[in-house]
Formats: sequence, structure tokens, C-alpha cells
Amino acid sequence: MTSLVIQATKYVMIVLIILYTLSTYHYLRMKTHKRRNRACVMQLFCMFMLHLTGYLAITLYTNQVSMVTFYLAQLVFFILYLMFFHIFYRKASRLLINNTCMLLAIGFIMLTRLNVDRAVRQFIITVAAAVVAMAVPVIVRKMRYLWRFGWIYAGIGIAALALVLVFSMTSYGAKLSFNIGGLFSLQPSEFVKISFVFFVASMFQTSISFKRVCVTTVVAAMHVLVLVASKDLGAALIYFAAYLLMLFVATKSYLYLLGGTIAGSGASVLAYKVFGHVRTRVQVWKDPWVDATGDGWQIIQSLFAIGSGGWLGAGLYQGMPETVPVVRSDFIFSAISEEFGAIFAIALILICLSCLLQFLWISTWMDGMFYKIIAFGLAAVYGVQVFLNIGGVIKFIPSTGITLPFVSYGGSSIMSTFIMFGIIQGLYILKQDEVDRIEQEEEQERRRQAVYAKRYGKGAEGSGKSGEGRRRNPSGRGKNQKSK
Repeated sequence: MTSLVIQATKYVMIVLIILYTLSTYHYLRMKTHKRRNRACVMQLFCMFMLHLTGYLAITLYTNQVSMVTFYLAQLVFFILYLMFFHIFYRKASRLLINNTCMLLAIGFIMLTRLNVDRAVRQFIITVAAAVVAMAVPVIVRKMRYLWRFGWIYAGIGIAALALVLVFSMTSYGAKLSFNIGGLFSLQPSEFVKISFVFFVASMFQTSISFKRVCVTTVVAAMHVLVLVASKDLGAALIYFAAYLLMLFVATKSYLYLLGGTIAGSGASVLAYKVFGHVRTRVQVWKDPWVDATGDGWQIIQSLFAIGSGGWLGAGLYQGMPETVPVVRSDFIFSAISEEFGAIFAIALILICLSCLLQFLWISTWMDGMFYKIIAFGLAAVYGVQVFLNIGGVIKFIPSTGITLPFVSYGGSSIMSTFIMFGIIQGLYILKQDEVDRIEQEEEQERRRQAVYAKRYGKGAEGSGKSGEGRRRNPSGRGKNQKSK
């Protein structure tokens, strides 16, 4: 009986995420606030029902009352998160808020299925991250001089990455994070990518001359080289791609884009020859069956998981995602594909894509170069990270050890993604303030003209040119009258 209910919940969750995805892209097409609000209400209904359905299946399978308590704690968090955003940031992008909740809900469900203790830990970190990030939009909105601290962003970023290089422990062949008190780890590269975007935007705010581009490129290269020295090549690739795209947007020079692409290709070949783990990952990507029980085991198990899930998935607790190494963080997408199916996984990708499209739209909407580059830079960071994670899981590209934002297990990833989304919300609200101010000024002008027309329009309507003259000279006195 329990297995039948779990199978039923699987189909319900597939339908709900399809409806959510359709509502998301319906929102992007809508022009009026009324229609967008309808799409947002539909999104929230699907999100809450999917969350409930997932934990219903988990509770039935585990037969543990603690699962109900954990679900209710998450439910309270989602309600408070939505409520506080509505109270303090009425002009925020509801699409990004809803997408945040949906991605978190999917992550909580899958992490609870994989490891309850890690899911609880992720939930605690998420609550703390949401509280901290709640202040980010108002900081962006109020501090109009963030572009002045370019060299401070660069100094803090390089120093933080250098500390990791010197003092951190090696994990999976790379130096990634600090272990703080044995309780949690901190991965500075997740946060430095934000300061890196602010540095590049502040440098291109005032000038895009060749000299300024050279100086900025040298400092950006220092970030990347420190990451390469730490063997954190996934993060280095994100930094490099983000900088190249921001440079192109700022300068609109295809020459810079081509030169950066060639330089990046050369650096990739050099990394392949210098770093043994890079050669291993490339060889595994080309043919994982050469070492099926060794280095190729992870990607083979990931492909088996995705393939066994099919279009509709096996259902919660009906697959074997535990056989995939590092499944809670880097390869959580394969677990989702196995137990929820390819349709669910594709919908998840489309939700991430809608976040990226919203980032890009906000970038084009902003007026100042600084804000425009920040929004585009964060879009590049987010888009490249999603691409590297999913591309590595499905063997489209070599695995890079990158997490899937809001879904994978990882405290630093959750915190940095919340901050990124908070910055984008701050930019969106900042632009909404400007639009509202312009609309108010236009409304005041229309009212002034209406009062003016009401007072002088009657004569103007019946007198042609003379009426036009009266509008220019409301006193009604001509030159002759003045001379008299």
C-alpha cells in the first residue's frame, strides 16, 4: 500500500512542477500586474502542494513523526519568508522569490530522502542565510556609492582566496574551504565571486579605455590564478567566464571576446598538462569505462541513475541514488532524475533558466553602467554554475565539482546564492523606485495640464491660433494693451 501511495505522489509532483513551470513562463509573457499576480498565486499553490506531497511520501515510507515536525518547520519558514518580503519589499520580483522557494523545497525533499541529518543542517543554514540576505536589498537600494570601493573588493577577494590556498585542507584534490570549530566549513570562493563582480563593475563604471581594461584583466587574472593554485578549477572557470562576459558587455568589443576565448582555451590545455586530476576528469569524461571501478565510477553511477529513472522516475525511496558518490552536493541532479524522472528534471532546469532570464532582463533594464554590469555579472555567475553542475552530471562536459544553487547541500553555496538573489532584488527595487518616481512626475504634469486646460481650454477650443496665443499668454493682454 505504501509503495502505491509513493507512486501516486510521484505523478502528482510531476504534474505540479509542470504547472509551476508553465506559470513561470506565463509570468514572463504577461504585461499587466493583475495577470502576473495570477501566475504568482498559481506558482505558490504548486510549490506548497509539491512540498506537502514530497513530505507525505517521506513520512509514509519512514513512518517517523519527526518528518511531520520537520515539514512544519519548513512550512513556517516559507510562509514567513514570503510574508516578510511582501511587507518590507513590496516592489521585489515575485518570480525570483517564488523560484527561490521552489528550488529550496525540491532540495529539502531530496536531501531528507538522502540523509535526514544533513537536511536538518541545510535547513538551519538556509534560515540563517535568509535572515542575513533579507537586509541585502535595502543596502543596495540605499548605498549609492558602492562603485567607489573597487580596489577594496579586489583586495578582500584576493586575500580571502590566498588564505584558502595557504591554510585550508585538501579535499577531493583541491583546497576549497576552512573548517570552523569542527561544526561547519566555509568556502570563501563562493562569496568572493560576488565581490569579484562588484570589482569588475566598479572598474568599468568610469572608463573602458584600453589601459583600464588591461589593469582590470590583470587583477581578475590574479583571482583566477590563486584559484588555479588551489586546484579549485571549477570556481576558476566561473570567474573567468563571468569576467569575459562582463568585459564584452561593457566594451561591446568582439576582439576582447575572441582574445579571451583563445586565452581561456590555451589555459585549459595548460591545466590539462599540469594537473593530474584535470587529466583524470577529462579522460573519465571521454570514456568512463576505462576505469569503471575507479575514477569512472562516479559518472557511470550518475548515468545509470538518470537512465533508470526514465521519463517519470522511480519514486521516492524506490531508486538507489546513494550509489552515486557526492550525491548530496555535486550530483544531486542525478538523484532527482532517478526518483522524480526526466520530465521533473527538465522542469527544474527550466526554473533555473527563468531565474537567469530574470537576471538578464533586469540587467538590460538598468540605466547605470555599474548596476547593469553587476546584474549581468551575477547572471553570468549563476548561469555558468548551473551549466557546469548539470553538464558534468549528464556527462555533457567534464565534472567540475560545482554545486547546484539552492538545491545541492552546502552552507556556503546557500548563503552566497541568497546574497546574489538579494542583490538582484535590490537592483530591481531600485529601478522600480525610479519608474514610480517618473510616473508620479508624469501624473503631476498631466494633472497640471488638465487644470490649465480646464481654466483656459474653452477659449482655446473655439479660436484656433488665437486660442493658442491665450495659452501662451494667460492674462489675455496683447502687446498693444500693454503699451496702453
